[in-house]
Amino acid sequence: MSTPTDTRPNDLKAWLAQERDVRARIDAGVGPGVARPEQVAGKTGLQVMQGLLTGELPFAHMAKTLDFMLIEVGPGLAIFQGTPGVQHLNPLGTVHGGWFASLLDSALGCAVHTLMPPGRGYTTADLSVKLVKAITPKVQRVRAIGKVLHCGRQLATAEAQLVGPDGTLYAHASTACLVFEIPSTHGKNP
Repeated sequence: MSTPTDTRPNDLKAWLAQERDVRARIDAGVGPGVARPEQVAGKTGLQVMQGLLTGELPFAHMAKTLDFMLIEVGPGLAIFQGTPGVQHLNPLGTVHGGWFASLLDSALGCAVHTLMPPGRGYTTADLSVKLVKAITPKVQRVRAIGKVLHCGRQLATAEAQLVGPDGTLYAHASTACLVFEIPSTHGKNP
């Protein structure tokens, strides 16, 4: 995929255009769901993530439920874009912290996923989220930009920022992920 989109003041127009392009590809693809083992067998994590962007592989149902989507990937990088809405509000009228955390966790984990060779997987072991500014539905879009800091045979770490198109920082997060071999299901009955 391309290099990451810069976060510059007044990027909303560019963000919306990129969102339309990605949405057209995934809407024409296989839709939401879970990839079957044979769909991802022999693929690197980056190839899997690129397959999500092209619509070749199913994207997570959760993305539809929470109104966010994968926008861009590269080695050690994943960018998700979300649309804060009234369905995400807490009783005080601001976006619930769980929405922030879900968006950031997705960017962090998928950034780690891009560095997985075939047959390797990961799981989040630790997630730390710091909310620094409230979001209301007046903020039309936010982006969670996840970047890997370290990826070894057993542990990967990453950090992410949740930003608006004007460069406003709304939250930042870090993760530690356990990295492991994915057990082969070859020859086993489901």
